[in-house]
Order: sequence, then structure tokens, then C-alpha cells
Amino acid sequence: GRLLDVTTIPLAQIHGVNDLRLDQIPAPVCGPDDVVVQVKECGICGSDLGYLAMGGWTGPGKPMPLGHELWGVVTEAGSNVTRLLAGDRVVVQPMSNNNFIGNGGTEGGFSPYLLVRNATAGQVGALKLPVDFPEEYGALVEPLSVAQHSANRVAANAADKAVIFGAGPIGLSILQVLKYRGLQRCVVVDLSDRRLAAARALGATALRADDPQLSKQLIEQHGASSLFGMSMPGSTLFFEATGVRAVFESIVAMAGPGSRICLTGVHKEPATVDLVMLLAKEVSIIPAMGYVNEFDEVIEMLRSGKIAPTAMITHRFPLSEIAAAFAMAKDTDNAIKVIIDCQA
Repeated sequence: GRLLDVTTIPLAQIHGVNDLRLDQIPAPVCGPDDVVVQVKECGICGSDLGYLAMGGWTGPGKPMPLGHELWGVVTEAGSNVTRLLAGDRVVVQPMSNNNFIGNGGTEGGFSPYLLVRNATAGQVGALKLPVDFPEEYGALVEPLSVAQHSANRVAANAADKAVIFGAGPIGLSILQVLKYRGLQRCVVVDLSDRRLAAARALGATALRADDPQLSKQLIEQHGASSLFGMSMPGSTLFFEATGVRAVFESIVAMAGPGSRICLTGVHKEPATVDLVMLLAKEVSIIPAMGYVNEFDEVIEMLRSGKIAPTAMITHRFPLSEIAAAFAMAKDTDNAIKVIIDCQA
């Protein structure tokens, strides 16, 4: 039942700490409930770098397939699949139906062909892209869905005044989602000039994280709120998109009365929080991880033409140069979003 004219295909897999290889694996065989997708582009995610640094999580001797931010074209649809046909452009929802594509599952997106299992089940594994959907946005649907989920979790609305800590792909995705919702005067905080420039290009006020006057700068942008006569930033929303403990702790200290903190960054160590201050300020800490139904919302957002997320893409590499691509993605002073052409 194989339509592909190849018997083996390359797939990027982790074999150990900082050991990423392009392995030859058998080409996918499409089951009755599956679809095979010819992967056009797949982005490198911060979590991919994390998986590589820890040597994957499938254990020694079991390679971990990578890649989950992808779009492509259906080449084959199983006999039970009714909503997708060969030739359909799709974006893949990697976590649906417990497929965990590139996140500990048996498949990964850094490959020219990808088997999407159980494409008929309730949670759609691959969503058909509308005819007018720009292809250059395909690999950005997944990171933008993470951002949209964060904004949904804290119910971000046009009246909010937001500060985003971290101008990586997720921080910049959050910025665009907020701009789409009508938030004015969004502030992005980072240490990288390259990333701050990208934040400015996307319409934010960019501030350096190491500025000792950061709190005062935020008051200039968002006005002041008062706590027991102390002047604090009037920002209503803070997004933690760095995964750095000290950043989270400083946000909790800085956040004014009634503000909301969205925890989006993945933290590797516990943080300390002054609960009395949290109580006095009635600050909400709301974690947001992954996404639920946000893919559809993001596809509509991207069709609207109101956001242009390709400003986040700094580098493109062919799949054959995946090692160089990962080396570049680690260089956060120069790279933001690195995209892999999985057909090259």
C-alpha cells in the first residue's frame, strides 16, 4: 500500500547529548486511518534545542525523532480518511491523538515524508489550509498557536497594557497575537539587540532587560499604579517567555496590583515567590502550555492579513544541513526562527 517511489527517507533523530543525526528510515506506510504528508517546511523550536541538550527523553539506545512545527502536502490518505485528499495543503497538529510528533512520539517532522496516525479521530491531526493561506506562514502556525493559547489563558484584550519578557519566537508570536487583539503600546524586554530590533519591527517598544531603570521605563510606557504609596508599573499583563528563574522572580516583584502574569517559558528550576506581596497585590499567575483548539484561530488570523509573522524568520536551511541549522538556532544573538526546507 505504499505510493512513495522511495523505500527509505532521512529523518533527524537525537542519539544522545548534542548528538543529532540524519538517519535513513523506512518510508512511511499509510494505514487506513492515516495520512502521509510530504513535509515542505519545519521550524526549529526552543524545545528541540532543549531535547538535544538533554540527549532526548526516549532513553539510551532509542533515538528520538525531532520536528513538530510543520506544514506540507498530503500524498496519500487512508481508506477511512474522508476529510483529506491527496494534494491538500495541511498544517500538522503534532500533539493530537497522542501522536506526540517530534515530542517523544514515533515520528518527527524533520523528514521529507511524515506519517500522521489516526487522521480520522476526533482531534484532527492535520488541518487543511484554506486556498488563500500564504504558504510562507505554514511552519509558523504551531508557535503562533502556543502564543494564542497564552493570550486566551489570560483573556488578553484591547484594554490591556502588556509586557513580554523574551523576544524569541514565542515572545514575538505573543506580541503579534496581542497586536491582532488591538493591544496598543506593547513592550518587549530582552538582552539581544537582534531580537529587540525584531520586536521593534513588529511594532513593540523594545527595552533592555539589564536596564536598572526598567520599572521606571514601564511606568513611562504604561502609567503608574500605586501600592501602599509605592509607585509601580501600570502594566496589566506580563508574559514570561524566557524560562529564566530570575526573570520570573523579577516580574512577580515588579507586577502592580491586580495584574496578570502568564507563565509560558519552560523553567528548569524552582522559583521563590514572596507570597505576602502576591497577596497584597492580588497578582494572578496563570500558566499556559501548548495549545488546545488554537490552530483554527491562528489560521484565521493569518488569513486576515493583519499580522505578518515572517519577520521572525531569520534563517533557512536545507534538511541535508540540519546540523548547521541547529548550531545557528542555538546562537540567540543572531537567530530567531530557523526554518528547514525538508525537500532539500
